[in-house]
Amino acid sequence: MDLPPLIQKLLRPEAYPHRPDKIELVQTHISFVFLAGDLVYKIKKPVNFGFLDFTTLEKRKFFCEREVILNRRLCPEIYLGVVPVVENEAAYFEREGEPVEWAVKMKRLPEEGMMPRLIKEKRLNEGHLDLIVNKLVPFYQEAETGPAVNKYGSLETISFNVEENFSQTRDFVNKALALHRYEHIVSWSRNFMKERAALFEARVAEGYIRDGHGDLYSANICFDESRQKVYIFDCIEFNDRFRCGDVAQDLAFLAMDLDFHHLRSLSRYFIEKYISLARDNQLREILNFYKCYRAYVRGKIGCFTWASPEVEEEIREKNLQDARRYFDLAYLYAEGKPYLVIVFGLSGTGKSTLARALAARLLANYYNSDIVRKKLLGIPPEEHHYEPFGKGIYGEEMTRRTYEALAEFAAQDLQEGRDVILDATYRSGAFRELVFQKTQKIPKVVLFVQCVAPDEVIKRRFEERARKTGEPSDGRWEIYIRQKEIFEAPTDIPEDNLLVLESTSPVEELVAQVFEKLKSFEGKISQKAGS
Repeated sequence: MDLPPLIQKLLRPEAYPHRPDKIELVQTHISFVFLAGDLVYKIKKPVNFGFLDFTTLEKRKFFCEREVILNRRLCPEIYLGVVPVVENEAAYFEREGEPVEWAVKMKRLPEEGMMPRLIKEKRLNEGHLDLIVNKLVPFYQEAETGPAVNKYGSLETISFNVEENFSQTRDFVNKALALHRYEHIVSWSRNFMKERAALFEARVAEGYIRDGHGDLYSANICFDESRQKVYIFDCIEFNDRFRCGDVAQDLAFLAMDLDFHHLRSLSRYFIEKYISLARDNQLREILNFYKCYRAYVRGKIGCFTWASPEVEEEIREKNLQDARRYFDLAYLYAEGKPYLVIVFGLSGTGKSTLARALAARLLANYYNSDIVRKKLLGIPPEEHHYEPFGKGIYGEEMTRRTYEALAEFAAQDLQEGRDVILDATYRSGAFRELVFQKTQKIPKVVLFVQCVAPDEVIKRRFEERARKTGEPSDGRWEIYIRQKEIFEAPTDIPEDNLLVLESTSPVEELVAQVFEKLKSFEGKISQKAGS
């Protein structure tokens, strides 16, 4: 994308008073950020997104000044001031003349201390979180409060923010999150606000509504480990509604961010450390509501980026996958239980067709035993190995490894809140028991779906399959006959957790039957299913 002429002119070292050797430009949807040696200059883009308006030079100067004033509360030595940009044949920061733009001038923070880098390098520890908490406790105690700020902690404002999220993400339902999850999060959030109205009122009365940060997560935190200092920067200056509110909303953002990065123990440590120092025991009661809200906001932002045609395809796809993960977290915070659906039965019974259709409908992770088996062996999925029954790659040892891997993949995904579809024969009770064993501590809805079909239908399907290319299954008629001889009836599966389907019906009808069964659970899952 072509840069505006002014921005191109500011990429010259001569444009800077200190003449840096190198200049890097970083863009966000609202800013041009110039990394110039040991300094940073940030210019606001002339955009209007409704929730922010930078369309005039006067407004951009005002919000530059607001950014400096607000961020000096946590980083007084980093935010140096607001400086003019002048332009003639060339352009310059901090020169005499009529300003054509205004920029926030900052000291550059050390790259090696950025919190995302510490997370990526697995260097983040409790000591870092202690620094954050020790910074935040006095910050919130001293932050502005009172009637002008308290209105942002009212249920009216909170409900507006929450409902705004839901309305802005309707177009992404069944693309970034499944319909049943969207409906669950909406219902849970509304019920929480209705049933816990007194809690929200108490938070206002007890002084927990403050002019806070608004964007408190790892991307806006940096550590200077040599000096044992933390810098919390880039608070929201463009909309008071996004910055002011319950301190729990800020804290929930960072706790959620740690959860997102698979750092749940550090997330719990951060919250408990804050509670112990701030003596805000009530925080626990409202934390998951705000975690859900914050995860949903991040999911929404990921959707917006994914839907932006000007963004590179690779970045768009990553944002979609991240959005799905954020929505998974929001679903867990909203007390949702992920689905684990095991589609099983003899070869040729149509289980893979049904399993793939379910995965597409649920936006679930899908694991097929043939693909997993070959992946464990480093074999391409489409490469056929027509071994005799129970021999070669289908020997008992490899089969056991395959079913263990399926159960482990399921446990990992369920822990993160993702729905999972397993597609395998599951011909023995021992293999089915593996699923329960590996996932027993994870709250979930478990459903075994057994596919059956008449022999003549099975035989015809094998004939049709043999004519297809790219099919990972090595199943055929003689394998089906041997499987049928040794298949153990699923008497080990609790009746409530078993659905038997004749797969001669259209796949859409079968999917509908599975969904009807899943909806019937409504929290009454058998003990063995992991409730």
